[in-house]
Amino acid sequence: MKLYCLSGHPTLPCNVLKFKSTTIMLDCGLDTTSVLQFLPLPLVHSPRLSKLPGWVSKDGTINLEKELKECAGRVFVDSQPEFCLPERELLDLSTIDVILISNYHCMMALPYITEHTGFTGSVYATEPTLQIGRLLMEELVNFMERVPKAQSATCWKNKEIQSSRARKL
Repeated sequence: MKLYCLSGHPTLPCNVLKFKSTTIMLDCGLDTTSVLQFLPLPLVHSPRLSKLPGWVSKDGTINLEKELKECAGRVFVDSQPEFCLPERELLDLSTIDVILISNYHCMMALPYITEHTGFTGSVYATEPTLQIGRLLMEELVNFMERVPKAQSATCWKNKEIQSSRARKL
């Protein structure tokens, strides 16, 4: 028997249990704490957010004024928020036979797993869990679509830039 932990978040588990020829995923939570690194998505235009100064490294070698903004001594990404999916390198998610969902918070990564990994197994959850989870997912998608960002930032993901940014924080 092998147990794989695919989530680093204690309250949003995503574990996979392999026993003989059966592979079972126990919950598939989506870590949303990464959203705290992004500027808020205001429903109404905010001049305060749009006038934030861009971030430039202390030595001036890195200039990402369009992607990173500085506010109250912190650096934020000015882009559509991104979420941390469960770890995908430890295990081929298409080999999972069954996904067991314990509660609505622990099913937020389910669309990714069922649509982008080749998963063909079964998903089991109670009816209330499915209903509330579906509402939560629809609300999240609806909000993201209502407040789109004009640009998509990608340069901030560079490891060199992240280490410079971390020194700033």
